[in-house]
Amino acid sequence: MEFVQQASASPMPDGVTDPDYRPLPGRLGNLTVGQQHILDKFRKELQDEGVFVPERMNDAMLLRFLRARKFDLAKAKAMIIACEEWRKDFGVDEIYSNFDFPEIAEVDKYYPQYYHKMDKEGRPVYVERLGLLDMKALYAITTPERQLQRLVYEYEKMLKERLPACSKAIGHPVETSCTILDLQNVSLSNYYRVKDYLMSAASIGQDRYPETMGKFYIINAPWAFSTVWTFIKPWLDEVTVNKISIIGAAYQDKLLAQIPAENLPREFGGMCECAGGCSLSDAGPWHPQ
Repeated sequence: MEFVQQASASPMPDGVTDPDYRPLPGRLGNLTVGQQHILDKFRKELQDEGVFVPERMNDAMLLRFLRARKFDLAKAKAMIIACEEWRKDFGVDEIYSNFDFPEIAEVDKYYPQYYHKMDKEGRPVYVERLGLLDMKALYAITTPERQLQRLVYEYEKMLKERLPACSKAIGHPVETSCTILDLQNVSLSNYYRVKDYLMSAASIGQDRYPETMGKFYIINAPWAFSTVWTFIKPWLDEVTVNKISIIGAAYQDKLLAQIPAENLPREFGGMCECAGGCSLSDAGPWHPQ
């Protein structure tokens, strides 16, 4: 009887073609009876309270909030209700439908941030090169507010376009990204100038798009990064911190163990050289070249 209570209570997600796919605990296809019961109750309470958004709140999305709060129903519900209020205040649906960022090519020169192909587990790879940041030049072109709007637009695009395309390409559900944060030549002065933006970005990622980080590599971490890390770490929950690998200049082997060489930009030790540059190509199964 004890074993039955812990057995998987949820069916395998639709569209799985990978015969080796085994969902991680707490995901569709690998829920205990208790977790399935909490999921069903979560959905019903949101419906009864008029918070449920059918076109967006599928079971996989509800489970992200439940996992973020360790399947504590009350905390997960408070989190998702706060997220819905933020979405309205921030105008997320309007941003996803109509956001335009014509300054992207110029911004890319001073603060490259981009998605590029997939890792070996099907995750979209996200690259951010903080070491190239030139605050004065950046904010002569754009504003912190537009940078945050772009961040939210990219999160929405990841959930609605990139992850479904990656899932189809790999043959199983993909719910998270693989991030490379390059700190080459980063300075403490640049960090302090941009820390308010980084704090806002970290808060949006954790509180509004929970459980979307799969792998996170901080590369070219300078000796002074330990000082910066003491400021960053408190913004992050324990689960997030445990997903982060901090590496110095000898990062190529670790990246190539996670990302196929043909998908990794050459500047990080891979073989990819997209026409016009990887950072502006938006290459991936969501945007076939």
